Amino acid sequence: MLYRGPLASCDYDCPYCPFAKRRDSRETLAADRAALERFAAWAAGNTADRLSVLFTPWGEGLVRSWYRRTLAELSHLPHVRRVAIQTNLSGRTGWTAAADPDTLALWCTYHPGQTPYARFLGRCRELADAGVRFSVGVVGLPEHLAEARRLRAALPPEVYLWVNAAEGRTYTDPEAARWTALDPLFPYSRHPHRSAGLPCRTGESVISVDGDGTVRRCHFVKTELGNLYDGSYRAALRPRACPLAVCECHIGYVHLETLPLYDVFAGGVLERVPAPGAAQGTPPAGGSGFPHLPLTPR
Repeated sequence: MLYRGPLASCDYDCPYCPFAKRRDSRETLAADRAALERFAAWAAGNTADRLSVLFTPWGEGLVRSWYRRTLAELSHLPHVRRVAIQTNLSGRTGWTAAADPDTLALWCTYHPGQTPYARFLGRCRELADAGVRFSVGVVGLPEHLAEARRLRAALPPEVYLWVNAAEGRTYTDPEAARWTALDPLFPYSRHPHRSAGLPCRTGESVISVDGDGTVRRCHFVKTELGNLYDGSYRAALRPRACPLAVCECHIGYVHLETLPLYDVFAGGVLERVPAPGAAQGTPPAGGSGFPHLPLTPR
């Protein structure tokens, strides 16, 4: 389950993000808190299902106490397999001590120029020392390359550093090779994936939920499947093909059945942590080392 409530505020002003330095009103923050608490109550009471939850707020959730509390509480529930969140890691990490480290995971993004390198690396080391599962990544912009290399060299080797292709950017083979040297899985991100008519797990075993409980197959397909809280979505769950021409975001294409990413990220699909050894080796920059990749040039 991917959950995204009304929260859209962030403490960073990344030039590539439309929610940079956005401030939510008190009313929006109150609505977001109420929506999250409602969702958490549903998740806690829904013991008939085995749940894995990824929080994907438009803004930064971990600077809000209700996200930290919800993650910690859900992590202790026996029917919750994994609870994770996307974060810029700007907040302190001490709250993770209240969570079950076998269930909690963080998907962390480093934004050079928005936070001191030493502070971000220090937070990563705190997570590693606390035994928290996490991945770290950067947006593949030329100005980020040196910092990404520096971060990769400093992180423990078992921590996966991923690279997201910058939106709308075309990478030459030499450019892609530089990023692939850091992230052997970068070829999956380099191009959008043709998805029209292809089988996808979204809408069957994967769903997206908003603050009102509206269920969709994923964040990128707006067709509603029903509502979480009245259970109407359940009748709509079934295998289905993707209706979009391409899928270019990891949280979408990771679920395409035509890609081997459930094997690559076995046990870590939500938090983007590959299975041991799955991100080793350096495939060709053009992606020819990945025979399952249906690529569409940008």
